[in-house]
Amino acid sequence: MTQLYIENWDPAYGAGVENADFPTGTESSASLDTDVEIPAASWRPLTPPGDVRAPDVVHLVDGVRRIDARIWIGEEGDVQPGLAASFAAGVVCCDLRRGSATVTVAEVGRGVFTPSQVTAAVDTPAARYAVYQTKSGEPAHLVAALQRQLQALELAVSSRGRDESTTEELLVADGPLRGRAGASRMLGYIKSHEKTYLPPPLSAVVTQLRPGQRSPVFLLGTRWRQYTWYLRLPGPPGAPWGNMVRVECSAELPVGAAVEMADIATVTLPRFASTAYKDPRAPQNLMPIAGLERRLRGMLGDGRLLHRSLTLAAHR
Repeated sequence: MTQLYIENWDPAYGAGVENADFPTGTESSASLDTDVEIPAASWRPLTPPGDVRAPDVVHLVDGVRRIDARIWIGEEGDVQPGLAASFAAGVVCCDLRRGSATVTVAEVGRGVFTPSQVTAAVDTPAARYAVYQTKSGEPAHLVAALQRQLQALELAVSSRGRDESTTEELLVADGPLRGRAGASRMLGYIKSHEKTYLPPPLSAVVTQLRPGQRSPVFLLGTRWRQYTWYLRLPGPPGAPWGNMVRVECSAELPVGAAVEMADIATVTLPRFASTAYKDPRAPQNLMPIAGLERRLRGMLGDGRLLHRSLTLAAHR
């Protein structure tokens, strides 16, 4: 019998699973240890013990970016391509005792990304753009340099947006941890799947997860090594990998602490799952993150005004 699955995500945002062959396509080249929590032969969907509770306070970190203009910049005879972009990052504090969410830190940065040796900031009538050198003018390198600055800003605001002296708070970064795993009780939250990490038999276990269940913890090694697991959020039934997210924590933690973090995440993150009538990326785009994104995009300013200001600066 023919089976048809429709993803919940609005297709304008891409797909929750980017690999068309997922989960049976070419496996990632990342190193993998699937025997961390339980032996791979015994993998099964896991439900946290009944005494695991969500923390009273959860901080969620996210950032947004926008290309304001494609530019050319440099000295006479040596003009190089580049991007003029705005980016912002912030932290939203969710107090689960009071049922409130407050943006505690939010900051905007602007930059020109180019291989040009120009170092002076670009001043426009509307904003100043710092200059960041890139290794080439290829579009992928320019965007990667922009993303690095956004990640650096996210790391900076995350350190200012929480109380590191307490172990009762949880910090969730929207996206992979990469080099941000130094903070205690910090999770990386990945809501779309671009690569296949698990072999088919273990991927099949992941597709059996019910809402509020997780996979066993496994160790993933790419450029950064992290403990990670899959978690299914509540939402309308759909494709086998629908409503699925991957969560990370630092590989520097003892295995027992990583398993504890996995259970805490499993009882906490589903509380923030969005619904389709509120968010086109439901349920993976968590509601506090969606609200933070709206605030940050507003802080970026009017893109048309900034484009005109850059044009005026170029004509001066």
